[in-house]
Amino acid sequence: MKLNYFNFKEFGSKVLLTNDLGNHLFLSKSKFTQLLKKEIDLNSETGQALIRSHMVYTETNLEFSSRLKYDLRRIKGHFNIATSLHIFVVTSACNMKCVYCQANNGLTCSSIHMTKETAERAVDISLQSPSKYLTFEFQGGEPLLNFEIIRHIVAYADTHKGDHIINYNIVTNLTLLTDEMINFFVDHHFGISTSIDGPALLHDANRPFRNGNGTFTAVTDAIGLLRKKGLRVGAIQTTTRASLSHPKEIVRTYFELGFDSIFLRPLTPLGKAAMHWDAIGYTADEFIDFYIQALDAVIELNRTERFMKEDHASILLSRIAGHFVNYMELRSPCGAGIGQLAYYADGDIFTCDEGRMLHEMGDHAFRLGNVFSSTYTDIVSSSVCKTVCASSILESLPSCCDCVYQPYCGTCPVVSYAAAQDVMEKMPHGYRCKIYSGMLDYLFGLLSENNTDILSVLNAWSN
Repeated sequence: MKLNYFNFKEFGSKVLLTNDLGNHLFLSKSKFTQLLKKEIDLNSETGQALIRSHMVYTETNLEFSSRLKYDLRRIKGHFNIATSLHIFVVTSACNMKCVYCQANNGLTCSSIHMTKETAERAVDISLQSPSKYLTFEFQGGEPLLNFEIIRHIVAYADTHKGDHIINYNIVTNLTLLTDEMINFFVDHHFGISTSIDGPALLHDANRPFRNGNGTFTAVTDAIGLLRKKGLRVGAIQTTTRASLSHPKEIVRTYFELGFDSIFLRPLTPLGKAAMHWDAIGYTADEFIDFYIQALDAVIELNRTERFMKEDHASILLSRIAGHFVNYMELRSPCGAGIGQLAYYADGDIFTCDEGRMLHEMGDHAFRLGNVFSSTYTDIVSSSVCKTVCASSILESLPSCCDCVYQPYCGTCPVVSYAAAQDVMEKMPHGYRCKIYSGMLDYLFGLLSENNTDILSVLNAWSN
């Protein structure tokens, strides 16, 4: 019997083992001790479980690595995909003043609009990506303030896309929606994402119009109009300090609005969120307490009423189950540059959405080039792109390589740089690490309890 490389962590009376293939297994402490001593009978139930999960093997090293190369390819599927997500920041202007806005410097909101020439150059670069399947995502500010450029980009891309297949998404607050826009989205099969932070009082406090009036009614009315036209609308929740005491109410709001998923997101300390952290921020432990209460509420709705999933849990559970999920923030290396690019309204190109957010704060460290002077090859072979990739390979980071959650997690060089002026994580078990570790602690805790009712819910989410 030979031991494969694995990481481990105590879970009460059990020990959780994971390996680079994404496999996991719970052992009793006594069985774990026997494993380390190589005293496990491989014909026993435990021995067979260790073989199935590839924690141990009996063939030669070469035979073992050859047999499992396809398993490794599956969990690292993003290596086979060139830059597929292209974010067009068509304007930096916005008609709202969210308390945590990450798309400005924390004090003022600029009003740059992308021009047709800039848009065409950005599309030309995106179409140089070797990936056949591309996603064009429109963001702002509020992208509907520059709807004509969205129309122009779609028309230009459809004319020049060649063999590429393009899906179109838009991230919008929906408050400027018109019938013309809805019909356009229907004609081009747009995916639509918006933000709802919870019940009206909480949402309106977090996401008011610039005049201070609430936006909840306008957003929910627009969702109804889009659904009547057959369009699917997704929504994201952002957690502020005011949200922490309302986990069940937030979940219930999504449920009553007819959503079959809710994406519970912590604040990212960029833009206005960083500037006003003392007023709206919180510790990682406080967020995890909120997240657990909200997740329990979602699970209970599944058990008593109808299907609804939490998206963070769904992504993590899918990865735990061995399914490839191309979620940019939970990749090793991360998706910056090689998975996504962000084209700012003035033509500057950034590694990712977070990179251009840092640019809004006055730091251009993650700028890759400009649409008027760069090619796709220039961008992905640049020193900035290489640095971001190298600094987000979990298997080589001292604070991540021996973590039991390494196969399922990811790191963000932009957030690390914003916190400590270094793309390498300088705070092991810092804010972001504690949040994802806390999520995974709770999910693996549920898996270890082996409650059939809860497992049936979690299994549905992972599929």
